[in-house]
Amino acid sequence: MANRLIHEQSPYLLQHAHNPVDWYPWGDEPFEKAKKENKPVVVSIGYAACHWCHVMERESFENEEVASFMNNHFINIKVDREEHPDVDHLYMDAVQGISGSGGWPLNVFVTPERVPFFGGTYYPPQPLYNRPSWRQLLQRMNEIWTQQQDEVKAQTDQMLQYLRQSSQIAMGNADNDLINFDTCKEMAENLLKQADKKFGGFGNAPKFPGTMSINFLLEHYHFTKNEEALSHALHSLDAMLFGGIYDQLGGGFARYSTDKQWLAPHFEKMLYDNALIVLSLCDAYMLTRREVYKNIIVETIAFVERELQDKSGIFYSAIDADSEGEEGKFYTWKWEEWKAVIDDEIVSDFFGVSEAGNWEHTNILHVSKTVEELSQKYSLPAGDIEARIAIAKEKLFVARSQRIPPLTDDKSLLSWNALMNLALSRAGIALNDPSFLQKAEHHMGLLLENFAVQDGLKHVWKNGLARIEANLDDYAYLVHALLQLTSANGNEQWILKASELCDRVLKEFLHEEGFFFYFTSHHQTDIPVRKLDLYDGATPSANAVIANNLLLLGMCMERADWIEQGSSMISQMAATSRRYPSSFSYWAILQQRFAGEMKTVVSTGIDASTFHRQLQNMFLPHCFLLTSGKEISELPVLKEKYFSGESHIFVCTQKACLAPVHSVVESLHLISEY
Repeated sequence: MANRLIHEQSPYLLQHAHNPVDWYPWGDEPFEKAKKENKPVVVSIGYAACHWCHVMERESFENEEVASFMNNHFINIKVDREEHPDVDHLYMDAVQGISGSGGWPLNVFVTPERVPFFGGTYYPPQPLYNRPSWRQLLQRMNEIWTQQQDEVKAQTDQMLQYLRQSSQIAMGNADNDLINFDTCKEMAENLLKQADKKFGGFGNAPKFPGTMSINFLLEHYHFTKNEEALSHALHSLDAMLFGGIYDQLGGGFARYSTDKQWLAPHFEKMLYDNALIVLSLCDAYMLTRREVYKNIIVETIAFVERELQDKSGIFYSAIDADSEGEEGKFYTWKWEEWKAVIDDEIVSDFFGVSEAGNWEHTNILHVSKTVEELSQKYSLPAGDIEARIAIAKEKLFVARSQRIPPLTDDKSLLSWNALMNLALSRAGIALNDPSFLQKAEHHMGLLLENFAVQDGLKHVWKNGLARIEANLDDYAYLVHALLQLTSANGNEQWILKASELCDRVLKEFLHEEGFFFYFTSHHQTDIPVRKLDLYDGATPSANAVIANNLLLLGMCMERADWIEQGSSMISQMAATSRRYPSSFSYWAILQQRFAGEMKTVVSTGIDASTFHRQLQNMFLPHCFLLTSGKEISELPVLKEKYFSGESHIFVCTQKACLAPVHSVVESLHLISEY
């Protein structure tokens, strides 16, 4: 018999709709019931592509005995963390405060007032590795609730204080003296101290892509010509492109690697990861013009469009790690499966496939040897080997397509779609490919049509229905995407919409002290503590992106108050990002651009589009490029900059506009000098 989750839209919640646990979705009803019955609440948080979430469901939530105990002694709530990132952030902070670590599934015991008093992640069905079983933990929590209410009260009071303070730990004092290239050099050195020089990336396993850190190093090279920064950024990207974290047949990146060598991924594929890696690859391509980066950009976007795009044109969230109850089964190859499709020693050597296997008696495809190495080893022309590999890829892809695929999480999130929109428009600029820009424009129209409502934005969309209030990252990434589209194609309507949304953010999300922004709107009242999102997580800090948006919009709309707000946010974070650049990489990027003096560069006149394209082909991360062929413009930055029959380039800094010039070479001189 189905529980209440059967009426939900989230694939993750629907996966639990037939559990014997009497699950509620997140909302007021279960907490009202908990108050009435004086019961504690279990809030269990996960997502559809989470392997260990599936494991705990099979082991515990499908167990009739365990479910009976949960139903008798607790009110039980299932949360899709991607639908309710605010809820996830709050309870993840609590669990990290309790245990020092976090992850999913996230299982939290909370009061009817929604305040956590204990929590953890995965719990096994039997005690294991000094960890109690889920049943034992339930029994202990029930005892504490019924017999030690004083302890619960003390713990919740302490937890509320901790949660209110935890988001503000990263906030420092404003210090403009720290914003210069000396401190940027220090940030680069701190990042490179964490670099895995042998295998690429940062730190030990598990290894995440670290795209914001890579972007910082690429931009650091642009400003300082630090070869070590460029070398490690490219080494990290190359290691991922050639590793098992990249799907060598179908394109697209998995969420992270479980080993240092990037061989064995956690096989789930997330929309945001692929968007962010495309952005890093675009920067790398613009700096190096290496064809491999262009190819992977095209392949990754093709994967997203093939496997994560709704028929409407909006993008889904993720693809599961598991199929047929087994992690990675769709992507890996047993020797007999491989031999049924490929009987070519060179192709096997290229992909590192063997009878013994390279992971749990099966094979994860990766680039084991380069084409050049194989050419030398087998005394064959590189072109012949490339042709054999290309034919083999097609055969293998067709064969793999006959397998049972993993589940697709087919809900759409505004924040992640906005990141993908950034990736599309950035690819259009970097590769000089108008088709990607056209896709970005069409996609942006869909986002504004389907997620925007009269009173703001919604966070989730599925089957034609938008719901759940948008969070700060939804607004931040969407405004950033609108700004980039304006820069890419000169359509002023995008930036006017961005300005309108920025006004709403200032009215509904601003912290009482006036520096930073809450993750949730002041309209939202369903969590006990509003969180400040200052750290980078898997995606950039929403506050950092807002700071960037305020600076650019302030310069374009001639809003000195917005420029001051964005500047003060960067200044407040200067000391923290200097000390911990890996946790605050997007702030570090902004600090570095600020040190280089952020600029608007406006091309007007009969040669405006030519000038604009030439500037777009250059890597100028601290410059916001605009073009206009209109005599009358609604944008203050474009007013009185059009002269009939003449072409000009106007370079403006955060403080002043310089005299117009008449060539790209002259404009580049101004950009470098001021």
